[in-house]
Amino acid sequence: MKFLIAFACLLALACANEDAGVLRNEAEVNVNDFKYALQLDNSVNIEQQGALSGEEWVVKGQHSWTSPEGEPVSIQYIANENGYQVLSANPPLPTPPPIPEAIQRALEYIRAHPSQDQQ
Repeated sequence: MKFLIAFACLLALACANEDAGVLRNEAEVNVNDFKYALQLDNSVNIEQQGALSGEEWVVKGQHSWTSPEGEPVSIQYIANENGYQVLSANPPLPTPPPIPEAIQRALEYIRAHPSQDQQ
């Protein structure tokens, strides 16, 4: 399954960059871990590695490229039992909007009045 995901990502990238030449393409897929790296001559650089930790996968990676405006863009991330989390990004990711007041009041009410199952 993980090989198919990695292959699909690489295929999508290759289709989006038809004129890009491959400078580096490495992949190692094992039962409990995998890693791959792809570097194209149009500044795209992708590295990812994952390992099975107990029953959960932990995947770490980074993607970088140069935007059409000539700005360097990079993202480092981890994906685990807590979901996909950006560790660093250049340019920085935008700040999410604040939680609406009505939702904040509802969350406070739920915390103050736990259900019978949570007591």
